[in-house]
Amino acid sequence: MDNSISSAVRVLKAVKGYTLTGISNSAIASLFNDTPPNLSRALKTLIDEGLVVKLDNGLFAHSIEMLRIAQAHAEHINTIQDRITATNSKRRVKSLYFNAG
Repeated sequence: MDNSISSAVRVLKAVKGYTLTGISNSAIASLFNDTPPNLSRALKTLIDEGLVVKLDNGLFAHSIEMLRIAQAHAEHINTIQDRITATNSKRRVKSLYFNAG
């Protein structure tokens, strides 16, 4: 994977759990044995793409857009799970009907 892409993905993972408080560039760098300047480029790209924000306290967090992506994923999973549950219920009813006679 391209090094800049890897850095961006690592940053997205590192800010997980810091949505309200944020995490510093140097803290992210220390998590991955990288340098703050290398991660600054990744942070800039993620900010430009709307996936990360710099909070008023100077720390970094997932953006509202990133949270929307996560919410859409959760809703999709729930929809699929509901379909699976409905399908399984129909199969149980058919099984009970055919096994009753």
